[in-house]
Amino acid sequence: MSKIPVILIFDVGKTNKKLLLFDQQYKVLLEESIQLGEIADEDGYPCENLKVLSDWLLKAYRQWINSDVYEVKAVNFSAYGASLVLMDENKQPCLPLYNYLKPFPADLQQLLYQSYGGGGQFALETASPELGSLNAGLQLYRLSKQRAAKFQKVKHALHLPQFLGFLLSNQLCTDITSIGCHTALWNFNTNNYHDWVAKEGIAEKLLPMYSSDSCAISKQSNIPIGIGLHDSSAALIPYLKTITDPFVLVSTGTWCISLNPFNQQPLTASELKQDCLFYFSYQGKPVKASRLFAGHEHDLQVKRLMEFFYVDGNCHPFIKYNGAIVEKLHLNSHAQNEDYNPHQFIFSSRNLESFKDFEEAYHQLMLDIAEMQVKSIELIIQHTSISNIYVDGGFSTNHIYMQLLANHFSSYKVFAATVPQASAMGAAVAIHDHWNQLSLPSDLIGCIQISPI
Repeated sequence: MSKIPVILIFDVGKTNKKLLLFDQQYKVLLEESIQLGEIADEDGYPCENLKVLSDWLLKAYRQWINSDVYEVKAVNFSAYGASLVLMDENKQPCLPLYNYLKPFPADLQQLLYQSYGGGGQFALETASPELGSLNAGLQLYRLSKQRAAKFQKVKHALHLPQFLGFLLSNQLCTDITSIGCHTALWNFNTNNYHDWVAKEGIAEKLLPMYSSDSCAISKQSNIPIGIGLHDSSAALIPYLKTITDPFVLVSTGTWCISLNPFNQQPLTASELKQDCLFYFSYQGKPVKASRLFAGHEHDLQVKRLMEFFYVDGNCHPFIKYNGAIVEKLHLNSHAQNEDYNPHQFIFSSRNLESFKDFEEAYHQLMLDIAEMQVKSIELIIQHTSISNIYVDGGFSTNHIYMQLLANHFSSYKVFAATVPQASAMGAAVAIHDHWNQLSLPSDLIGCIQISPI
C-alpha cells in the first residue's frame, strides 16, 4: 500500500503547540496539540522553554518522516510573533526567549524615542503603537543597554518562525511577515530597516531576508523545509489565494486581530493610539490591522463567571444567541464609553449580582466584547470598499459573537470559517509549488454565512 503524501506543519502558539498533516487537497488528516510548561528568565519572568519546544519539534519531525502511513513531502511553520531567539557564534541559543508580555522599562523606551524623533513620530514610521516588549526590536535594544556583555555574545537574532525552520534546515534567515509584525525594526515609509537598527548595533545581528515562500532542503530527509511565517500573516494566505472580492479577516484567539489587505492608507496618530498597525502579507504588501486582547479577556471573565455561578465545566460553547436576553440587556445596560480604548474591557467592572444566571451574564460578556470588536473592525474598514468579513479561530464557533457581528454589519456579508486552522493551512499553501503538483483547490476555506436577525 502506497503512503499518503502530506505536508507537515508546526503551528506554534503561545499557549498551544500543534502539528498538523495536510493532504494534497489541504484537508487535515491529523492534528495533535500540546502545552509546554514555561521557565523563568534572568529576572524571574516567565518565558518559553526553548529546549523543550525544540525537543518536541525534532522528536515529532523524526516520528512523521518515518511514518508507515504518510509520506511527508515538505515541512513548514507558523508561529507567534514578537519573539526572538538569540544565538551565539556556534548557532546555539545563548539567552532566554524573552516573553513579549514582560514589562519594558519606561525610561529606556523614552531614551530610544527621544533619540529618533519622539514616540509619536517613531510609532508612525514603524507603523506600530508603543507596545514595549511586544515591539520585538526593543527587546534587543534593552539587552544592548542593560546587559551589554550578553548582547555582544549574540551573533544571530532569529524571529521564532525562522528558528523553527532552522532546527530542521540549519538555514539562518528572516522573512518579511516576521519583520513586519510590530517589531519596530522596519520603517514603512522608506520600506527598509529603520535608522535606529543600524545606529544601535542591531542590524549586524539580523539575518538575510528570504521570500516567505522559500524553502531549504533538509539534509536529513532531503525534503523542502519552509522558512516559517508569522501566524497572523499566514492566516491570510488561504483567503488571498481564493477570494477575489475585497474582505477583512478577523483572526480570533488570545488576540483578535482584524486584517484588511485592501487598506494601505497611512496610519494616523489616532489609529495608533487605538492599537492599529501594519503587518506584511506574505507577498510583502502592507496590511492594515487592529488588535484586541479579546480572547484573553473572554477566558478570564468566563472563569470569573463559573466561580460566581458555581457552574462546572465549559458550558459556554453551547450557549446560543438569545434575542430576548440581548434586548433585555440593551434596555438595562449602560453603553460603553464613546472614546474607544482597546485595553479597557467594561465587563471586568460589572456587578455579577445584577444578572439572573450564568447564561444572562455570559450574553452581557459577549455583548461587551462584540461592541469592542465592532469598533476595532471599523477602524480598518473605513476608506475601503470591503464587502465581506470573515472570522476564523476560536470565536468563529461562538454563536453569540458571530450573531452580534452579523447584526451590526448588516450591510456586509459576515462569514464564520468552518475550518479554524488558517495559520497552519496558510503555511502549507505558502510553499505549495515546492511539494504539491496538483492545482490549488478553490475550496480552501469553507464558510457559513451568518445572516442578521
